[in-house]
Amino acid sequence: MTPERTATQTLGEGRFLRLDRITYRDRHGVERHWESAARQGGSEAVLIVAVLRPSGRLVLIRQYRPPVGGLVVEFPAGLVDGGESPAAAALRELAEETGYEGRLRRLTPRTCSSPGMTGEGVLLALVDIDEGRAVNRSPQPKQDEGEDIEVCLVEPGALGRFLADQAAAGAAIDSRTAAYALGLEAR
Repeated sequence: MTPERTATQTLGEGRFLRLDRITYRDRHGVERHWESAARQGGSEAVLIVAVLRPSGRLVLIRQYRPPVGGLVVEFPAGLVDGGESPAAAALRELAEETGYEGRLRRLTPRTCSSPGMTGEGVLLALVDIDEGRAVNRSPQPKQDEGEDIEVCLVEPGALGRFLADQAAAGAAIDSRTAAYALGLEAR
């Protein structure tokens, strides 16, 4: 038998998030329960791996994340607005958070960011940024109110050390950014 969700009950909700109690049947037909967080409106997110060309430096950001209670080092990311394509959202979020304008090289199919806690879908975007363009020589972010984002440019070969130094200084490291760094080391 294939496991399947049979019911969802909302336990609580706020402006942006909802807590659900999911009822499902496992592969043996046994009814089970799980708690899950969901975004109000069901919006998907994009995570942008942006690479400056020709230098090859990666564009990371450091920002305060209230759920973590501190600074987090991560790739730029954001929600896909209603009626917007994930590709357009990736380029928009990159420009808003960092000021850089780039060209989408690749967009992955939907991935899961933390499947034990949420069903949120995340599409990963690989974006090339031409360092020779005037707009990218002095990027001007257009951050949303309440965002306080610092841009960090990091050589791929120095990413692991950069993240370790950031963690030692008290910053949290986003797991996807850490996985990317680990993948670079595994090559």
